[in-house]
Amino acid sequence: METPPKPITELWHPELTRLPKLSPARNFFRVLAKGIVKLVCKACLQVTVEGLENYPQQGPVLIVINHIGDADVPALFSVVPNLPDALGKIELYDVPLLGKLMDWYGVIWLHRGKPDKRALRAALDGLAEGRMIAIAPEGRYTLTGGLEEGNGGAAFLAYKSGASVLPISVVGTENEKVYNNLKKLRRSPVKIKVGKMLRLNDQITVKQEAIPEGTRLIMQALAELLPPEYRGAYSAS
Repeated sequence: METPPKPITELWHPELTRLPKLSPARNFFRVLAKGIVKLVCKACLQVTVEGLENYPQQGPVLIVINHIGDADVPALFSVVPNLPDALGKIELYDVPLLGKLMDWYGVIWLHRGKPDKRALRAALDGLAEGRMIAIAPEGRYTLTGGLEEGNGGAAFLAYKSGASVLPISVVGTENEKVYNNLKKLRRSPVKIKVGKMLRLNDQITVKQEAIPEGTRLIMQALAELLPPEYRGAYSAS
């Protein structure tokens, strides 16, 4: 069965898209949020992490992750030493409480399915400041269980900024598994693997091929961190 096309944002709130300022209040909230997330994840998940020595102390770094469930980001944020900025779909802004919490954290709100120049500019500005920016190149939860075709946004940001790319894989966070285990008062085993950084600018010599080739390299790096059954569209990589 053919995979449905990637989603296109129906809402359009460009005024909400910006690079969040790292004010003392926001930094305090991020520390508080990380503590709460760690407690929640400890209660609901059994998170193990491999390759944490590859996680940098500072940027500029573009973090790319596969996207299989609601628990992807909480599981990741519970184990990494430094919290990154992140791009998030604008649809979440209107979700009661969650949207406000994400805005306090300082998400770069992204409109999917069309070029969102404001979001790309905000992310580029963040990388220029030496920040770490997280993005899910697939652009949505996978509908197949494995990697879907990557969008070009991550490759554009990495190539345009010259920042290194850090691939991180997440396994075991499928909503069906996590929520079913919670109903049975069981913790779901989750495995996170931090790969080694790569620079697209060191591997791409033809500028016109930067986005398609960069996307392939990024998704291939993610696929190599995943078990075969999670590699999906990149099983042959």
